[in-house]
Amino acid sequence: MSLQATFCATLVDEWARAGVTQAVAAPGSRSTPLVLALEGDPRISLHLRLDERSAGFAALGIGLATGRPALLVTTSGTAAAEVHAAVVEAHQARVPLIVCTADRPPELQGVGAPQTIDQVGLYQRAVRFSLSIPVPEAGSREAWRSLASRLFAEATSSPSGPGPVHLNVGFREPFDSEVDPLPSGREGGAPWHQVLEPPPSPARDWEALDEVLSSARRPLILAGGGAGDPGALREGAAVAGWPVLADPRSGLRRLEGGDAAVVAAGDALFRVGGLVERLRPDLVLRLGAPPASKVIATVLSELAREGSREVLVDPYGEWRDPGRESAIVLGAPPEEVVGRLGRAPTEPGWAKSWAEAEAAAQTAIDEALAEIGASGELTEPLIARRLAAAGAGTVVAASSMPIRDLEWFSQPSASYPVVYSNRGANGIDGVSSTTLGAALGGAAGPVVGLLGDLAFLHDLTALYQPLAGSAERSSPCGLVVVDNKGGGIFSYLPQASSLDGPTFERLFATPQDLDLGELASACGCRVREVRAAGEIEGALVDFVAELASTQPGRIAAVLLCRTDRSRGVAVHERLNAAVAAALS
Repeated sequence: MSLQATFCATLVDEWARAGVTQAVAAPGSRSTPLVLALEGDPRISLHLRLDERSAGFAALGIGLATGRPALLVTTSGTAAAEVHAAVVEAHQARVPLIVCTADRPPELQGVGAPQTIDQVGLYQRAVRFSLSIPVPEAGSREAWRSLASRLFAEATSSPSGPGPVHLNVGFREPFDSEVDPLPSGREGGAPWHQVLEPPPSPARDWEALDEVLSSARRPLILAGGGAGDPGALREGAAVAGWPVLADPRSGLRRLEGGDAAVVAAGDALFRVGGLVERLRPDLVLRLGAPPASKVIATVLSELAREGSREVLVDPYGEWRDPGRESAIVLGAPPEEVVGRLGRAPTEPGWAKSWAEAEAAAQTAIDEALAEIGASGELTEPLIARRLAAAGAGTVVAASSMPIRDLEWFSQPSASYPVVYSNRGANGIDGVSSTTLGAALGGAAGPVVGLLGDLAFLHDLTALYQPLAGSAERSSPCGLVVVDNKGGGIFSYLPQASSLDGPTFERLFATPQDLDLGELASACGCRVREVRAAGEIEGALVDFVAELASTQPGRIAAVLLCRTDRSRGVAVHERLNAAVAAALS
């Protein structure tokens, strides 16, 4: 049994050498050898979560914040299946993650042993690399360090981009044993393998791209999450005079000196038919993930069919093109491409026209929100807009209406937060746990999750943290929960008008009548409620400021915002109409 303990200690030592600093685990017996090895290594902070799904998304949040994989450890059986959603999100969103699932040994497979399922290849194509070891063996001792090092390398440096990897290991009882001397590692504490990025190629063939760029006079950059280094993109776009339609996750809404024409109100602007005609781009450079806005995607697809060209740039050559309109798909670093934009002389006043449209839209949104709020009505767009200006260092937004309200209605500023959202697979699961994980990973604080009532209930165990690891690297965090008694996003779908009210409510809106404040209080969170528009700005500023002084390592507080779900569509329509009127 000391062989198992030594095997696990060797893996942990090698992962620490590679740069792993955090691990997340849920309680379980079969994973004991690995959890004990982690607990015994001071270089890695071990965080315990109540359930595996919450643990998976917490590990995902750490990867988002640090760019390095967290270790995610589960016991055998359905525990390993519980983290599948987080693995899929990490795969789709290119978040590094090392998943270690403990398994029954071969003699307990297929005989009805408890907590035993087929875990070999459990996550199928959603991992960059997977390996299953029936049980650790002495004959493979010299390969242990290479195995651990490769898992880290595959999670961080795979040709298809960062992502999750899976190690499945069978362990025999007893699990608690002494550790023998470890196999020797590299001198100086170096990892067993290092993957070096190839240097930029000066001989890269840019001829085809330059030909397209040089023909553009009315170009536009569409920058989504993972678009590239915001500073380099901002500088290149400003020098070239290319306006940037910036997703909240792109980092380009945080304004700095010498900014390009950054456009945030794209969803509302693209609804103004006459404006689209006046500001019709002849080339769209797509960087990063697609926007949440269906309007932007639809209009750009229509323009592409009418002759506007699209160039999709992705560092790993992935086809992030749901509309299938890209004339060129270029596997290259976005920063290199944007650095060449100055070769394309744009139409005089092109960027200025977009900047003026953006300014008019932002003014119209402010005025319309003030008019709506004059009656005291608290709305989701107002909450999102004020949260983006409240001083949070990082915002983690749910993938339903919260990220859309941030995308459509939050205003760029010099203090705009870093924004994360699980838009790889676009699920609402694990938002609170992802928020906590981002805080555990040391994301710019305070870290604030913005989510609706159903997403809050979906991940309620994230608030209850009976077993917490070291929080020395953590940022303080809390949640802003929009409670509109159901799934607001479904009101924007055709089903809302094609079905009768009771049927729609039962099948899609899924109304709930729970007291979320009591639930949060029972989990140890400080709770404040806001119901009026006039209170929200001050409440958010105070909430963020108070979070900064709370104990990190857990979700400390919840700001509960009560809104009327039945008014959501009308409020959005009024804001869009205000922008259209201002630009007509």
